[in-house]
Amino acid sequence: QSPVVESGGGLVQPGGSLTLSCTSSVWRFDLYAIGWFRQAPGKEREGVSCISNDNIRGYQDSVKGRFTISRDNAKNTVHLQMNSLQSQDAGVYYCVIGSWCLAETVKDQNAWGQGTQVTISA
Repeated sequence: QSPVVESGGGLVQPGGSLTLSCTSSVWRFDLYAIGWFRQAPGKEREGVSCISNDNIRGYQDSVKGRFTISRDNAKNTVHLQMNSLQSQDAGVYYCVIGSWCLAETVKDQNAWGQGTQVTISA
């Protein structure tokens, strides 16, 4: 099993919501920045959101106002609440542990999860 585990992906209609979760039994999340990347078929992987260890949040412009990243250090978990989902939000979402956030992108990456699929379809 990967030391970083994502969950919460699935099939949702346009306009719907999903909450992704990321946890680890190896990495202490309160010491790190945690980010989400996504990759759509035929496209490059892109940073979606990042939360620093002191809870500074960054978002890609296309998801601002729709996505919210949060952390629960007691549960060693980071969530990505995704609302008003659009077709362009579809893809595999990866949780990434790193050292710091540059806007929506986590830097000095230490570990990646295996990804969770988000499908948007009517």
